[in-house]
Amino acid sequence: MFKSILLALDINDPDGAVRCTKAAVEMVTSQGASLHILNVVPDDGMAIVSASLKADHNETAVEASRAALRAWAQSNVPPELGPQLHVARGKIYDQILKTARKLNVDAIVVGAHNPELKDYLLGSNAARVARHAKQSVFVIR
Repeated sequence: MFKSILLALDINDPDGAVRCTKAAVEMVTSQGASLHILNVVPDDGMAIVSASLKADHNETAVEASRAALRAWAQSNVPPELGPQLHVARGKIYDQILKTARKLNVDAIVVGAHNPELKDYLLGSNAARVARHAKQSVFVIR
């Protein structure tokens, strides 16, 4: 049914990342699918914040994320699945959708936290991905 699955991870939420990874590994194993794992480094926010950071801050953040994702995958994903690792920078939901389109995946696995008031007003990343993705989206709590 699924040939290629994108696991969008927040490695700063270890409990959620473990739940999402277990679900994605089970899907990949049962479907014989390929696995892509994505971690998104969020934007700095306002321009005034960006201006106060070092010039190489973006590159440093992406490289640190890449190293953390590599370590995460080595510890939590069976090596025989051969996951392909991806790091993007920007709005989380936007980068998940762009990466899913670019890789032409069949399904997206994304975690969700318990909603807070701001999520009811603005919507969570998982809700935005589910609303706008062309692929099947599995939201793991």
